[in-house]
Amino acid sequence: MRMTVRAVLLTMGALACLRASAQRVGPTDDGATVVPTGQLVRAVGETLEFAGRPVDVALSPDGRTLYVKDNRGVVIVDVESWRVRHEAAFPEGGGSMHGIAVSGGGRVYTSTAQNHVWVGAPTDSGGLEWSDSVKLVGLEASDAAHGTGIALTGADQGGYVCISRANTLGVFPGGRVVEEIEVGVAPYDVVLSPDGVMAYVSNWGGRRIGAGDLTAPSSGTDVVVDERGVAASGTVSFVDLRERVVVTEIGVGLHPSDLVLNRDGSRLYVANANSDTVTVIDTGRRELLRAITVRPDASLGFGSMPNALALSEDEETLYVACGGNNAVAVVSLTGSDDIIRGFIPAGWYPAALAVGDGHLYIANVKGVGSRSRRKDDKGWHVYRHRGSVQRVSIPIAADVLADYTRQALTDARVPQILRSQEGALSPEPPRPIPRRAGQPSVFKHVVYVIKENRTYDQVLGDMEEGDGDPDLCIFGREVTPNHHALASQFALLDNYYCNGVNSADGHAWTTEGNVTDHLEKSFGGFTRSYTWGDDPLTYSSSGFIWDNVLAHGLSFRNFGEMDYAEPIPDDASFEAIYRDFVDGAGAVGFAQKIGIDRLSRYSSPTYPGWNMRIPDVLRADAFLTELAGFEERGDFPNFTIVYLPNDHTSGTAPGAPTPRAQVADNDLALGRVVEGITHSRFWPTTCIFVIEDDPQAGFDHVDGHRSLCLVVSPYTARGRVVSDFYNQTAVLHTMERILGLPPMNQMDAMAPLMETCFVDAPDFAPYDALPNRVPLDEMNPDLGALQGKQLHWAQESIDQPFEEFDAADEDTLNRILWHAMQGVDAPYPDRMAGAHGAGLASRGLSRTGDDDF
Repeated sequence: MRMTVRAVLLTMGALACLRASAQRVGPTDDGATVVPTGQLVRAVGETLEFAGRPVDVALSPDGRTLYVKDNRGVVIVDVESWRVRHEAAFPEGGGSMHGIAVSGGGRVYTSTAQNHVWVGAPTDSGGLEWSDSVKLVGLEASDAAHGTGIALTGADQGGYVCISRANTLGVFPGGRVVEEIEVGVAPYDVVLSPDGVMAYVSNWGGRRIGAGDLTAPSSGTDVVVDERGVAASGTVSFVDLRERVVVTEIGVGLHPSDLVLNRDGSRLYVANANSDTVTVIDTGRRELLRAITVRPDASLGFGSMPNALALSEDEETLYVACGGNNAVAVVSLTGSDDIIRGFIPAGWYPAALAVGDGHLYIANVKGVGSRSRRKDDKGWHVYRHRGSVQRVSIPIAADVLADYTRQALTDARVPQILRSQEGALSPEPPRPIPRRAGQPSVFKHVVYVIKENRTYDQVLGDMEEGDGDPDLCIFGREVTPNHHALASQFALLDNYYCNGVNSADGHAWTTEGNVTDHLEKSFGGFTRSYTWGDDPLTYSSSGFIWDNVLAHGLSFRNFGEMDYAEPIPDDASFEAIYRDFVDGAGAVGFAQKIGIDRLSRYSSPTYPGWNMRIPDVLRADAFLTELAGFEERGDFPNFTIVYLPNDHTSGTAPGAPTPRAQVADNDLALGRVVEGITHSRFWPTTCIFVIEDDPQAGFDHVDGHRSLCLVVSPYTARGRVVSDFYNQTAVLHTMERILGLPPMNQMDAMAPLMETCFVDAPDFAPYDALPNRVPLDEMNPDLGALQGKQLHWAQESIDQPFEEFDAADEDTLNRILWHAMQGVDAPYPDRMAGAHGAGLASRGLSRTGDDDF
């Protein structure tokens, strides 16, 4: 079947690529949705959309109600009418990555990312009323526990819950946990044997560490990692519930997630989200039988990300939610070999499944993205989550499933992935972007500049040449002259998107070309971690872009990415650091903290990373100092990352620069970096890509994911407005093709190469940086000089933890920036705000969305 599908898809590939190049993110006229990965979402069956990110589902015993757990609470769906009956927000906290169950008596148990299992009772009106709770404890009494999978023992007689951060299985016979059983690292799901004697627990972080293991910390626990720093173990624990002890631990794939046990308890199926496999375990013999690979084609790289399972009622078919392919794999279990019969088109990132009454129910974390279909809205923000749940009739006839499969894999851009893997047919002369992998490029050096948190309209919305909205432009030409000059002198990309929504998933997309199940499901509270190179359980098994570079014998240098910099002395203020820099005194130094050992070894020790007290112009100076050394030696690296974070800003907090001063600082630093490179001996063979890690701190009239991308090189199509669809993974794919590297995974392999940005004839004219028009040391006023709304927003800024990486609440920060730049009386575009999940407050608590169903 797979070879037939592959042949069909290859013949359709050119058409799919053509369609993708012209698309814009958002709803289409025919009811589909283009999502920022470049995939097309056309979920089959019946679909309900709502303002949340659903992560798990459970059917009531009578099959009349579907309970959908999302980042805010539980959405109650009436199965017969297929309508949302009620939404029950959690009394406290937000939904964890996994975990909802319904007892025989109809009570609903669901876990939060903080410290509770909330227990709800159905109401006469068909809703859900929270009637009880089970309190959980993490590694320490003050920690968030992050409870996940739940298994119940009977009709309202308690059960078991995975306590992720404590690495235990909690036992709750009533309203409290009475015992915790040690299992593996970061338990995710639990199911019980039919006789109730054994519990099977998937350990998302695998086994405990042993002698000689490479290790790194994840949320308070050391885990086994490989030489890249990626978590390298996944296991299933067999827990004897009478003795309260693990009797067997079986190694499976990476990120073992959802578990399904057949009725007689003989076969256990394990979804391995970071290995693209489903493991089949013989529970009687306690041994691994086989692993089913669920990629649509055997030649594809990592990226299908199977994270949820369901068995058909006759147990002859296994349904597998493939989050990366936006599809559900249909696996036949009737023969001696498991056969993938086809794929069912789902929403964006399917993550939970249930079967009942002849239907398959699919919960899609990201659903249709961050936009409703209302025509009256003018602008968008990435936190306007639009998750979905769908109902599909089964069994599915062979011809219907064949059509579904063709649609699912075409919409998932499998043709592009297959074509990206085709090698060179014949030698060709060097060109900016080689047509085939393995052919030469005119470029020998790629510089990758990563910035923080802006949308297209916020910065370039005032450029008349492109599709911008000047009403949403708060950091226009006066503040960002270099951004504007670079977009004018080189190319203006007005149809470019960030794949993700916050810095945790944004830096994963920018450096891995993929986001794991952890990041997609943590928006009810990033209590395990809000990762930035400091949690190996959040990394994709395909590794980072620098791993790809180094594995192919190329050179690499990192300037600031994933570094938590600390000034020395640690209490040095922005003004003190800036004055020390301007005076050249050298009295202030910087301590470096990078969580990935390999990245640390290739990082500049003099270039500081994240810290809002450090000016970007200081960072630019540190880069230019090393560039002078490269110039002298002639050894500029093939691949260089430069991190410039200050366009994030520090709000209007006293003691910090004004928002426009920090964005101007970022602008001048970028101009100086580009100026230095274009005036160097390496300019003829260098290409610079400038992007934002995410677009969460602003609005855009096309889509909240739309952001900035600059392409600076001698071969850039100067003065061109580029309106073809591109995104962060397109940048990665293009850089890989230039450097002669294969794509890391399915996500960057499917992304379009940025060919429209380049021409064959070079223009070697260098770039000269423009001076800042805003003083870089323009400071926010002290509280005593403020009153009214200005005082209010200054106090709100003080409450934001800007010293922590991306920890400020984004809804609050967005309002601060809007009023700082537009005036305190300027109406804030509330219609664009949504249910936020990136700020520090929401790492412990979720916020209620303001959108409708």
